[in-house]
Amino acid sequence: MLRLLEEGATVAGLSMERIAREAGVGKATVYRRWPDKEALLLDVLRSLDDTAPVLTGGPARDDLVALLEHLRRRGLAKRASAVLRTVIAQVRAHPRLWQEYHDTVVAARRRAFHDVLRRGAAAGEIRADLDVELLTDLFVSPMLSRAVLHDSRELPEGLAEQIVDTVLAGVRPPGDAPIGAPTDAEAVETS
Repeated sequence: MLRLLEEGATVAGLSMERIAREAGVGKATVYRRWPDKEALLLDVLRSLDDTAPVLTGGPARDDLVALLEHLRRRGLAKRASAVLRTVIAQVRAHPRLWQEYHDTVVAARRRAFHDVLRRGAAAGEIRADLDVELLTDLFVSPMLSRAVLHDSRELPEGLAEQIVDTVLAGVRPPGDAPIGAPTDAEAVETS
């Protein structure tokens, strides 16, 4: 099934008969294990999801980098990226499949980010008034955009660190004080 998806087959265009023929087995053999092609595809997607990275529990930045590096490496795995692009492109036609994938794979990854962000907020590394759902999107979206939506974009070494450091620092230029914060000259005058 993976090869068929990589070659551009759509979920709608696949049949259990074609999958069995490609696997060199009878259709009954396939049906004994999976009730339909959506169940088979979900198992294929789960098989592409390797184990999550081990988080140190240290600084939030380090664990955020580990989580994003895991996504970067998955993006470099062309097979996983090709299959995920296929699924995303067909999500409206197979909402049950997407919901199953989301509930079993995506939700676990998001929980890992939420846990790290909450721990970072509790340790004073991240503002506690920020929504962890939104923060997770800010960290994950650049990597997913490159890995899934723009398969021609590079996923260079250090990209995870660059994303994490950019989001943590905000979008202000280096050396600029946040809006409303005193400048270095103002800080010297008040001391």
